[in-house]
Amino acid sequence: ERSAGLEAHQGLVGGFSLQVADAPVGDDPPHRETRAVAAHLWHLPQQLQDGPGLPALSGAQALPGDPGAGAGRLAQGSPRGKPTSRPVLHFSKVTKYQGGQLLFSDASFQANPGDRIGLVGPNGAGKSTVFRVLTGEEGIQEGQISMPSRVSIGYFSQDVGDMRGGTALEEALEGAGQGALLAELSELEHRLSEPLTDEEMAETLERYGDARHRFEESGGYDVEVRAQAILTGLGIPPDQQGHPLESFSGGWKMRIALARILVQNPDLLLMDEPTNHLDLESIVWLEEWLRRYSGTLIMTSHDREFLNRSVTRIVEINHQTMTVYGGDYDFYERERDLRAEQRVASFERQQDMLAKEENFIARFKARVSHAAQVQSRVKKLEKIERIELPAEARAVRFEFPPPPRSGEEVTKFLDVAKDWPLPDGRAKRVLEGVEGVVKRLDKVAVVGVNGAGKSTLLKMVAGHAEPTEGRVVPGSSVEMGYFSQSSLDLLDTSKSVLDQVTGALPNLNVNQVRTLLGCFLFSGDDVYKKISVLSGGEKSRVVLATILGRPVNFLVLDEPTNHLDLRSREILLEALVDFQGTFLLVSHDRHFLKAATNRVFKLGDGRMKVFEGGYADYLVSAQGDARAL
Repeated sequence: ERSAGLEAHQGLVGGFSLQVADAPVGDDPPHRETRAVAAHLWHLPQQLQDGPGLPALSGAQALPGDPGAGAGRLAQGSPRGKPTSRPVLHFSKVTKYQGGQLLFSDASFQANPGDRIGLVGPNGAGKSTVFRVLTGEEGIQEGQISMPSRVSIGYFSQDVGDMRGGTALEEALEGAGQGALLAELSELEHRLSEPLTDEEMAETLERYGDARHRFEESGGYDVEVRAQAILTGLGIPPDQQGHPLESFSGGWKMRIALARILVQNPDLLLMDEPTNHLDLESIVWLEEWLRRYSGTLIMTSHDREFLNRSVTRIVEINHQTMTVYGGDYDFYERERDLRAEQRVASFERQQDMLAKEENFIARFKARVSHAAQVQSRVKKLEKIERIELPAEARAVRFEFPPPPRSGEEVTKFLDVAKDWPLPDGRAKRVLEGVEGVVKRLDKVAVVGVNGAGKSTLLKMVAGHAEPTEGRVVPGSSVEMGYFSQSSLDLLDTSKSVLDQVTGALPNLNVNQVRTLLGCFLFSGDDVYKKISVLSGGEKSRVVLATILGRPVNFLVLDEPTNHLDLRSREILLEALVDFQGTFLLVSHDRHFLKAATNRVFKLGDGRMKVFEGGYADYLVSAQGDARAL
């Protein structure tokens, strides 16, 4: 094999060698490549390297949308022959500053073929920055990052950009470079149907043949089938895949952007919070897709269950350092806490030793008879490497004030129906015939696919929307706190954080408000920040502070965890478990729902079904989806 000389000798006339080897690529037998054919070209002309003479990867039949489906040919720019043991990524002794602030220093980790790595740490630690560094969007101050030159990278970020000018399917096909090709083929086919001169016909046929050749080389219509299956798996059905991009909201555009990356099927897949805008069904589908994906995965997620199912190594960024752990998120959490305990014990032992030595020096430094001993111990202390304990990460620490007692029936649904107007003047019925009662101390998970009416139900309970038919009847002595994503829009952008919360909680004095804000990560001068400059996560914490700063006995929470990191989610979870009141909760965080709830309202097809039991029991019931357990 002389593949190392390939790049230097492209374009020269010569021969080529062909190696065939058994190389299962996928994790599951039905989705394995049964043969991997690696073509090592030696002095082969460039036009032949790009031409149809390249041997194809052959494989067992795969499901449409699977990472291995449609892999009958090597994608240009991303050759996938026999997997090698060469690392896909070396991240070595890297130091990174952002805006004058140190994010991490001397940070190192390595990604090998097939690795599944979860990147974790508090908000602002630098997780997304790592992705931008790997894709070349940002530089580093020190260190080295190296990857093989022919590794293809796919990067899913929360910034989808200005997505317009095509359909959902065409955008997804851009992942394989086919969107423009399909448009070109369609244009040429239309031109061929028109009257043309012989010269124009010959020129158009030549262009059509060239475009057709490039289309087939990139996977042909197999890629289109795969893209359709991926979009469907992510919740965009076939009858909507031809809709213009402008007709989709921001959350649905995020799904289309994710589909584009999955269609690309790169060697190195970087994913920054891929589940943020997915419902449970789409999250489960994505977990199964990743299970069959044969490349290298590095991702961030605030969804604990998703991390546990998708990664086998954890890279933590915290306190300006990077630490690698083998195992899933649960293992990482146990190992991290064990290491922290060991460090505290070592710190305390060292502090005891230092105190004794310093006490000896203080007692005998004035005595000539002990001068040699004192000097020896001073030098000893100077050489000792001091153990330092990192400052505790600031996290949201909720402590609800004792709530007043409500009536036994907190809210009641009486034959409730709800219509929402459509742009064409018609109305869409979202809910119909909803019946049910929320009783005191119920902790209810409201579940269903996106668009099933979960937020609509909570809006009617909170009095922010009126039912089209029927009634939502509030109980007696109910003190409600309502959180939704639209709550962020109600903040006064001209006010500071301190003024906003003080205005919302007039019964608290300034010191009490500052203490409350400290629980929500606003300390020091942070309380004087204007609302207008806050991030989405910071705005969410301001809204939560205004809700939880007063005694309430009924919480209506629509995706309260969206902008909280994993540690903050755990603290909120602990508080909700201990909450001596009632709540309705919408969340796609399965760990959160399983630990906190004791009833389930499932919305689907406009109806509501009540499950008497917690979310974990619901998943294994006939109504649930055991794949999500």
